[in-house]
Amino acid sequence: MQQQHITIAQRFCGPPQSGNGGYVAGLLAKAKGGPCQVTLHAPPPLDRALQLVSSADDLQLKDGDTLLATAKAYALDTSVPPAPDLQSALTAQTGFEGFQQHGLPGCFVCGTLRQPEDGLRIYAGPTDASANQVAAVWQPDMTLGDGKGMVASEFLWAALDCPGFFAVKRQSGTALLGRFAARLLVPVEIGETLIVSGWAIGHEGRKHHAGTALYRQDGTPVAHAEATWISLKQG
Repeated sequence: MQQQHITIAQRFCGPPQSGNGGYVAGLLAKAKGGPCQVTLHAPPPLDRALQLVSSADDLQLKDGDTLLATAKAYALDTSVPPAPDLQSALTAQTGFEGFQQHGLPGCFVCGTLRQPEDGLRIYAGPTDASANQVAAVWQPDMTLGDGKGMVASEFLWAALDCPGFFAVKRQSGTALLGRFAARLLVPVEIGETLIVSGWAIGHEGRKHHAGTALYRQDGTPVAHAEATWISLKQG
């Protein structure tokens, strides 16, 4: 086994004291170096060194003896619907329910308290009355770069996270990201205007399956993902 360390900075939180799930999954995918699915086992703490332990079968993120996440090789093959047009996405985001009440207003991806060049500020709102599809517009800023003028891969994974939750939230209620897999199709430039979409795939008891995608303005997909969200037990 090989071991290295990563630290999740406070900036990249989801809940106030733990990392955003999509961002953390993106870090594991980058470290693994190939297509994978990430299972989140426990909230990853912030601002301290965590261990990445690799074996022939998987890559584990650990905090001492606590297993936080596991990444395993996975070929994502999911159907991606046509992109909403730019105006529809702009209109949809005005209906983002987090503007009225947000359970995690400090979230790196969708938090309404985050400022430009701090959070991603992706506010995916319903595209129709069913609320089974949501959309928004996103322009990645210069703080998200890979040093070569492109968006670093972990931030594309992060951008694909929260819109899926808001696509299933009507059925799921409060839920946590359980599994996540993304496929990055082409590099994305800093400052490029992207359309973000999320849609409900299906529901199995407390498990809720969602798809998400990023598109160029002409509708070309640049990345997509699938996620399983787990409803919190009531009472």
